Amino acid sequence: MNRPDTNAPAEQIAYANILFYGCWSGLALMIVTYALYVTGIMDPYVSMDLVTKFWSQPVGEYLTQNNVPTGWGWATLLNKGDFLNFLGIALLGGLTIVCYIPVIFAYLKKKDMAYAIISLLEVLVLCFAASGIVGGGAH
Repeated sequence: MNRPDTNAPAEQIAYANILFYGCWSGLALMIVTYALYVTGIMDPYVSMDLVTKFWSQPVGEYLTQNNVPTGWGWATLLNKGDFLNFLGIALLGGLTIVCYIPVIFAYLKKKDMAYAIISLLEVLVLCFAASGIVGGGAH
């Protein structure tokens, strides 16, 4: 396939390539894990009967009544079909962090310290935000 010649720097191309393949990988993972869940190959943590029972209830009621963990607690339940689905979502959510890592090294190789530091700080801030330490959002 012929690609048009661009003047994009190598670090932008690397970022774009990782983002492209990461997005398709995340979507594929979501399809596969959803198929494992809906076909019953993997048992759910919360049965569909209970899920439908709590549809009209506040989320806090659902979490409490079904002993569902919050924050990163879902990672302890990856052996259950309904929580295995979160892997694809987590991959997509963390993709920006993954994309920035080679960009840091590209800037260091170019001896562009300002952009290398900014990229490193971006990774650190995103990791800190994803950690849940600050307790933001609905976690």
